Amino acid sequence: MDTLAPELLHCCEQLANALRLRGWMLATAESCTGGLIAATCTGLSGSSDWLDRGFVTYSNAAKTAQLGVPEGLIARHGAVSEAVARAMAEGALRHSLAQVSVAVTGVAGPTGGSPDKPVGTVWFAWATPQGLTAERQVFGGDRDAVRTATVRHALAGLLRRLEV
Repeated sequence: MDTLAPELLHCCEQLANALRLRGWMLATAESCTGGLIAATCTGLSGSSDWLDRGFVTYSNAAKTAQLGVPEGLIARHGAVSEAVARAMAEGALRHSLAQVSVAVTGVAGPTGGSPDKPVGTVWFAWATPQGLTAERQVFGGDRDAVRTATVRHALAGLLRRLEV
């Protein structure tokens, strides 16, 4: 992933301003991005003012141990699902000092896809004081392209929710 492309830098700056204005902190819960969302945020100087922590929960066991995602939920819906993304976002808030969180779980490829969850499928969840929302996206391209698009969408989605 490019080191803070101008659009990501601008999004991070806006996000930082929105969070600082409210005195809020962010926590990330990441699977398919492996910490790239948090890394993108920390690419901005002063991010410790608004980024509390990032959870890299690549395995199902990590999702359960670090975020409290129930094993049964993962077994019923699969790791790449709305239910798990929502549980990850809620778990990030419960296990941090943050007021807002973003969670991502997906299939970055090139392997791991299935007919109902093709490569590029990513579930997002955002938890804010206004509520918990989730959405599914399917991104094209190789592994790097999917992960980069996921970071971009996660940050832009959080910013949209804070601007409301």
